[in-house]
Amino acid sequence: MPYAIYILKCSDGSYYTGSTKDLDGRILEHQTGAYSDSYTFNRRPVQLVWSEVVETYPEAFQWERRIKGWSRAKKEALIHGDIDGIHEIVKSERKQREEIKKKSSR
Repeated sequence: MPYAIYILKCSDGSYYTGSTKDLDGRILEHQTGAYSDSYTFNRRPVQLVWSEVVETYPEAFQWERRIKGWSRAKKEALIHGDIDGIHEIVKSERKQREEIKKKSSR
């Protein structure tokens, strides 16, 4: 059974990433505040800004976790379909980490 990974833009401008078997139903739950302890509950209304369908739960879970760890810039590049932009951000982040590592080892 296919699963969807999705990104919502919340009313405060933040992004929420999730995965589900029923994208329409899950979006409705976010929009109506079905779960008061949900990240999106006090950030409604929400807007679906990106989604992708994969075949298995492990694949969906892996993508969801990966995207949740991304910077805002990388998420926005993904939302806009800018794959080259994602690669440039990764290079830039890697360079920054290397510079910090060099400074801390001095």
